[in-house]
Amino acid sequence: HVQLVESGGGSVQAGGSLRLSCVASGLTDGFRFDSRCIGWFRQAPGKAREGVAVVYTGADNAFYADSVKGRFTISQDIAKNSVYLLMNSLQPDVTATYYCVSTGRFGRWPGWCPLESTSPTLAHWGQGTQVTVSS
Repeated sequence: HVQLVESGGGSVQAGGSLRLSCVASGLTDGFRFDSRCIGWFRQAPGKAREGVAVVYTGADNAFYADSVKGRFTISQDIAKNSVYLLMNSLQPDVTATYYCVSTGRFGRWPGWCPLESTSPTLAHWGQGTQVTVSS
């Protein structure tokens, strides 16, 4: 049973940075051979969940929402079965609960990772970590 545990959220002033971490457990194989997409989604109060950044564990292919390109960076540590989200130049509009999310294991990776929260490929969600940016 795959479990995802997030950490690293908090409150920062506008212009600051935060680094979120997610550790995955219960994988059949290590990250590099697990062949799934894992990354970050968020939900702000009164808004729908949306994809932020996702990476394919079998390589380093990363996919970003247009709104965070150039400011957020997703990375993974194969040895630690972990994925990270470095968020720079934070503004109040990114205040949300951030969730670590993964797809199921691919038999053959389709060459993309989902950024839509309604994607049927998304299989596992963490509990979420709160990010609050004040002006």
